Amino acid sequence: MNSKVTMALRIILGLILIIFGANKFAGFMPAPELPEAASNFFKALNNTGYMFKFIGAVEIIIGLLLVINKWVPLILIILASLTANFLLFHINLAPAGIGPAAIVAVLNIILIYANWNKFKPLF
Repeated sequence: MNSKVTMALRIILGLILIIFGANKFAGFMPAPELPEAASNFFKALNNTGYMFKFIGAVEIIIGLLLVINKWVPLILIILASLTANFLLFHINLAPAGIGPAAIVAVLNIILIYANWNKFKPLF
């Protein structure tokens, strides 16, 4: 894959994660209307007192590392587990809001493919 395209996709994915991670701290994006089950799930996460901030911090760190091109293969694998959870949440609890999660998933898959030569030794 063209390295300029890969770089652009990596930076876009990083910026998306930084924005959504920062939103978990600052709340600058309005919260969407959620179905009851999804709302209850979010309330439970919020009631832990740490989970949203932890997820937000992880998103910001992953986003920054993608933007500065540091440890990208490792970060893509870590992000894959988050992405799976984002997708499963939306598929099962809030299908109407799956757009951003799907974009993150597609970008993650494309970047894993673009870095596949670094993963080959694992298989």
